[in-house]
Amino acid sequence: MKSSLRHLQQLSLLASLLAFNFVGASAALAHGSQETFDAEELKESINGAQRTAAEKGRDVYRHPLETLEFFGVAPSDTVVEIWPGGRGWYTAILGPYLMHGGTLYAAQFSADSDVKFYRNARARFMDWIKSEPKYYSDVVVTTLQPPKHDKIAPKGSADKVLTFRNVHNWMSAGTQHEVFAAMFKALKPGGILGVVEHRAKPGTQMQAMIDSGYVTEDYVIELAKGAGFELLARSDINNNPADQKNYPRGVWTLPPSLRLGDTDREKYLAIGESDRMTLKFIKPLRGEIKP
Repeated sequence: MKSSLRHLQQLSLLASLLAFNFVGASAALAHGSQETFDAEELKESINGAQRTAAEKGRDVYRHPLETLEFFGVAPSDTVVEIWPGGRGWYTAILGPYLMHGGTLYAAQFSADSDVKFYRNARARFMDWIKSEPKYYSDVVVTTLQPPKHDKIAPKGSADKVLTFRNVHNWMSAGTQHEVFAAMFKALKPGGILGVVEHRAKPGTQMQAMIDSGYVTEDYVIELAKGAGFELLARSDINNNPADQKNYPRGVWTLPPSLRLGDTDREKYLAIGESDRMTLKFIKPLRGEIKP
């Protein structure tokens, strides 16, 4: 009996080691692994003249150097940035950083969207990158607006897919599952999905998440796993313990939105931007794209 139990324990240990090594091998195959991350080149882009003073003022909350290092973004990577908006805060960093060896896809709103805000944001983005070819001439603009548009990059081509504060918007539109599927499809096996999102308190209900803009970590992980991803790591980089997450206008009460205008403005400025999860997922080797 003891011999059988010992045998079962050995098999269990072997299975755990194999699973660990499998994930490790997958991470090593991601071309933008942290071994090829270039901190000095990224610092040049973060401090570059192409970024406005207002954009640089957000660095204290968004930690772009540490965040992109955590995701392992290398200058030679093919990266998809999801929904950068009218002027991409991260596009202004990633464009120059990837310009001389990598590729940046900007998965934008649809030009034929029924939502005027989306159409206008895409138009502003296109005008912006065209106005500064020195930094953004190589940016490839694609469209992400399910169900009609879900090809954000050629299938299985991306080393990294990055999304910053977008999951709540997809939940509001009811397209969160389609978006995670599109991100999975675009990545190479071993590729990395990086997610930064406003973090709700555990147990927050779905409608409350949609209304407030705060999403639970558990739900983001559930969405990613449902699409085929595996959770690789968490980071505290973008945590903000001062954020109480109980404001009249949800997350938009805080900067940079400040939806209440001058009402309690100093109070919300003192809190700063929202408390955010920073999650790194991997597309496992078994997720290889079939012809």
